[in-house]
Amino acid sequence: MGTLYYGESTAIHVDDRALAHLKVVIATKLRRSESFTLTWQHPDDQPRGRSTIWLQPSIPLRFVFDDPEPAELSRPWIEELANSANSSGGITLIAEHFDVAVDASQTAAPAALTVG
Repeated sequence: MGTLYYGESTAIHVDDRALAHLKVVIATKLRRSESFTLTWQHPDDQPRGRSTIWLQPSIPLRFVFDDPEPAELSRPWIEELANSANSSGGITLIAEHFDVAVDASQTAAPAALTVG
């Protein structure tokens, strides 16, 4: 479980694989000086609902991964996240879609984001 630190005190816990994909999309948008929102559903152990944060280049952002090895990235998942980032609704963290031909041991969906 990785952590996205946003601003001075906000820590958002995200599955390392999902965080790696978000990092690519977020870094691309911020490199272009584009502001946008990031939305996620609360996990089962949190009160029901969803959260949204406004991301902009001037607010400090740090990605921390528990796994020392970088995740293998999925181009289709990055494209889906990037398409949502370019919409008026901003990035909506969605689960990765897997090809049915992929081995079942590689199909564990990323954990939901949690705010901590």
